[in-house]
Amino acid sequence: MSTYTPIASQTLSSAASSVTFSSIPQGYTDLVIVVNAGASVATANGGIRFNGDSTTSYSQTNLRGNGTAAASGRVTNTTQINLDYYGYTTSLTNMAIVQIQNYSNSTTFKTVLLRGDSSTYGVVASVGTWRNTAAINRIVISSDAYNFISGSTFSIYGIQVGNAAQKAQGGNIVVSDGTYMYHAFTSSGSFIANELLTVDALVVAGGGGGGYNTGGGGGAGGYRLLSSQSLTATAYTVIIGAGGAGGPATTQTGINGSNSLFGSITSTGGGGGAGSQTTSDGFGGNSGGSGGGASRGAISAKNGGAGNAGSYSPVEGYAGGNNGSQGTSGGGGGAGGVGGNAGSSAGAGGAGSNSASSWLSATSLGVSGYVAGGGGGGSYDGPAGSGGSGGGGAGSRDNVAAAGNGVTNTGSGGGGANNNSSPSGVAGSGGSGLVIIRYAI
Repeated sequence: MSTYTPIASQTLSSAASSVTFSSIPQGYTDLVIVVNAGASVATANGGIRFNGDSTTSYSQTNLRGNGTAAASGRVTNTTQINLDYYGYTTSLTNMAIVQIQNYSNSTTFKTVLLRGDSSTYGVVASVGTWRNTAAINRIVISSDAYNFISGSTFSIYGIQVGNAAQKAQGGNIVVSDGTYMYHAFTSSGSFIANELLTVDALVVAGGGGGGYNTGGGGGAGGYRLLSSQSLTATAYTVIIGAGGAGGPATTQTGINGSNSLFGSITSTGGGGGAGSQTTSDGFGGNSGGSGGGASRGAISAKNGGAGNAGSYSPVEGYAGGNNGSQGTSGGGGGAGGVGGNAGSSAGAGGAGSNSASSWLSATSLGVSGYVAGGGGGGSYDGPAGSGGSGGGGAGSRDNVAAAGNGVTNTGSGGGGANNNSSPSGVAGSGGSGLVIIRYAI
């Protein structure tokens, strides 16, 4: 089943040298552009460029005829895809239909299929290539050094080829388990509902980075699992929060993860694990979706950062673990439990959640059915903390190994570093988040 969905349309009320479509949603398989235009000067050629690229990275092969003669040709290393090899007339009698295949793919060059005609000059069919792997999010259509005339129209449509049960577009992974259709986002994009829909949504934010210099584990990104969300037939923004970096040598506390978003639903980034900054006293972890663990310290007790920032119900996550003796730090909180307190060993990362294990199984995401585990605490002279279930990075012990990173697209926290020796003193980064949307088929 192929579905054409209008994205945008422009009709010129006055002459213009170019038309731009920007912020193109990434939730379709292909794009189709329909042009009905005229030029201010006869024989002016139209052209199309992607993402502002005017380098010589375009190539095109064409067949053309005018009722009397036919010809073929090829151009390489050009600065655009030509829309009409014969040129435009000065009236609205020039048509072009352009299909851009796999436009949102970020691993292959882009292929363009084109059909055009002019009432005066003839018809053309061509195939073109843009030698760039970037996803296309901006398209400029120009008329060389001249103008498109008033009344020229330009429309862009999205095409989705998919399962007949599919009622929406968008996502890096689109699968069905026979009961539900799942749209999983591992990178930011758009979820486009074709009709009124009731969906369930899992929104996990980026995990916090671990602390430097016997630092606490990073807290997991906020975890929100919501049911029966009513959607209209429109596009909804999806943002996948990045994981926070491990604590730098300057400030030492890990960086909080970034928020994830689906429409109006937001999950809060995980709190960074604290860095010790001194050998005698520690610091509390940052607050976040789940809180970061406290760093080592002997003079006074320090608490892990608070979880559940934003006071959502149910909770987004749990607090990080507290510090212990001078040589150990607390684990980061997870979506399923608090981070471990430090003692003779550093605290383990808080457990992740498996409440959406069937979703993760269907989309082949998560770690053994869990996501959003806390990072383990770092240690100076005792065992380091293990990462929480769901992908939390393990903490590191003095001069043994670098701390572990949170697993990508789990929202798990990074492990706390041991001391500040290099390279093993590097703290772990949090894992990026994810969004999964499902509806009954």
